[in-house]
Amino acid sequence: MSDVSAGRPPSAYVVVLGNEKGGSGKSTVAMHVAVALMKAGQRVATIDLDSRQKSFTHYIENRRAWAKHARLDLELPTHFCIARVEGHKVADNEVAEFNAFAKAVETLEHTHDFVVIDTPGHDSYLMRLAHSMADTLITPLNDSFVDFDVLGTVDPATFTVTGTSHFAEMVREARRQRRIVDHATTDWIVVRNRLSMLGSRNKKLVGEGLQQLALQLGFRCIDGFAARVIFREFYPRGLTALDDLNESTLGTKPSMSHVTAREEVEHLLAALKLPFDERGLKRAAARAEWFATADQPLELHDILAS
Repeated sequence: MSDVSAGRPPSAYVVVLGNEKGGSGKSTVAMHVAVALMKAGQRVATIDLDSRQKSFTHYIENRRAWAKHARLDLELPTHFCIARVEGHKVADNEVAEFNAFAKAVETLEHTHDFVVIDTPGHDSYLMRLAHSMADTLITPLNDSFVDFDVLGTVDPATFTVTGTSHFAEMVREARRQRRIVDHATTDWIVVRNRLSMLGSRNKKLVGEGLQQLALQLGFRCIDGFAARVIFREFYPRGLTALDDLNESTLGTKPSMSHVTAREEVEHLLAALKLPFDERGLKRAAARAEWFATADQPLELHDILAS
């Protein structure tokens, strides 16, 4: 979707959050990526393919409701949730879901700079389709061998990698299909999430295993969020560590945990290396300048100039 066609506006850059195991923090990372992009002035759309759990959709709905309740100017993306079709014929279900997804993409691809897609924690037709469309694929992974299993297997005695998993092979095939279709390369990033703040043998062994797999599968491995309660506390109000966190926003005074969480998010976003659009950055700068001067009285030369 990110190529430019003759006579047409550029297509949106697609960021996909994918992992076949639930509870890895996909929706939390997706929301922080979407908000970061909007704060950088990018036009952002979001799509939730997990219509059963709807964590991403509920996160955005919570943000909209809290913004209205607290009278806050919180950035909100253009959002779609693709309904799951549960008819008697699998083929008919997939056609209906594909049509709904295709309609959403067609609506968004030439009017937005980025589309952030959250996928379900299980294999499905739409989940595989989204992976094949990704310009950047982000796979959050809890830092344990229980979650490592979604990518590969290890020898129980030596902890060396012995094979790759179904999900890893699915991603490999999705990236191959992407190259065939438009000769583009998907940047696959595995994010070590819910990291322990203390060093441990498990943390070291998981890291070594991921480095072995990174060479085999061609992904980048970066650190994500530590196991902080604060990330779970953001969810009911739809907030992120990147928002202007003060007593009116949070309902309580911010703490050092909020500051550290923001630093972790900023580090993650820098490591993702997403291609920010220059026009969007200018929009963000103009918006920041407007808010900085909105409550200040007009100078005489401003009045005369108008």
